Amino acid sequence: MSAETAGPRDIEATELQQLLETGEPVTLVDVREPFEWDIANLGAFGAVLIPMGDVMDRFDELDRETHVVVYCRTGGRSARVARFLATRGYARVYNLAGGINGWAREVDPGMQTY
Repeated sequence: MSAETAGPRDIEATELQQLLETGEPVTLVDVREPFEWDIANLGAFGAVLIPMGDVMDRFDELDRETHVVVYCRTGGRSARVARFLATRGYARVYNLAGGINGWAREVDPGMQTY
């Protein structure tokens, strides 16, 4: 994952798990709504909740020097946010393929899906 591309790319849940295990700084951004966060989230890994509607006002809160992984339920909303962040100078931004449901399916089968 050290090779950087011009825009955001998808990261598979298992790739994210491996990245988290390296201890390298990763900023996880959940762009869902608070009620969705309450169902399932990656807060145990330091994820922050910034609903999609708030991203334009809050994107400067994110560290441009780390990997920034954006996720939602299935990957659609987060893909749009990842593209937005890339246009704002975030060089290492990724969209979690399959979203939190993909994480549950591939990494944490005990996690609730919806």
